[in-house]
Amino acid sequence: MSLTIYQVDAFTDQPFAGNPAAVCLLPAPRDEAWMQNVAREMNLSETAFLHPEKEGWGLRWFTPAVEVALCGHATLASAHVLWESGQLSPGETARFHTKSGLLTAARNGSGIEMDFPAKIAEPADAPAGLTDALGVKPRFVGRSTFDYLVEADSAATVRAMKPNFTRLGELPVRGVIVTSHSDRPEFDFVSRFFAPASGVNEDPVTGSAHCTLGPYWETKLKKNEFVAFQASARGGVVKVRVAGDRVFLGGQAVTVLRGELL
Repeated sequence: MSLTIYQVDAFTDQPFAGNPAAVCLLPAPRDEAWMQNVAREMNLSETAFLHPEKEGWGLRWFTPAVEVALCGHATLASAHVLWESGQLSPGETARFHTKSGLLTAARNGSGIEMDFPAKIAEPADAPAGLTDALGVKPRFVGRSTFDYLVEADSAATVRAMKPNFTRLGELPVRGVIVTSHSDRPEFDFVSRFFAPASGVNEDPVTGSAHCTLGPYWETKLKKNEFVAFQASARGGVVKVRVAGDRVFLGGQAVTVLRGELL
């Protein structure tokens, strides 16, 4: 039996921008090796696998190289597919059972808002090779559950970075977030995300990174709602709202491809 698979651009309202994710709808769970092979075949930063589970959906995410414990843009893409395909009615909340617990997504005007766990970055010493690999002098270095967080001196520095991905891939973390205050008035902060150890040199727009960025900038800017821009080549906008130990991530999504997995 063939399976339907979608490619969705997340955190954008235009095709060919934001972050592309594959979403595969399954009637029941499949084995991990098969899902990893499909993710490798799709060759996107993330492929999401959905199946019905406990009044919601089981959801797992794979890069071309590894399974990850939390992913924002592929969750946004998954919720978008469920509503667009009629699996959920417009007013229903999408409920996802994941390795990071229950995650939910709800329609919010023309966008989608997701409820994610906060991932605080505690101050940390920069590990050997981090600053040289990034080519920046950090104002702050922190470590969250998943990633290192580095604040650079300016948005121009963040945009101009050309990291050494081989050296970054040697660090014992999922990835490295680099951020700074925005130099454009429509955004509060900018960021980029590098994850060569997870098989993705640079992720175009990383929802889960904003689970760390939101609390960090809440402390810095003394407010809890932000409009953030991820300054990759494709670029994308993430709305962020911090509420205690939860971070609400908002964005839009566009389906660009629908096919059959044979």
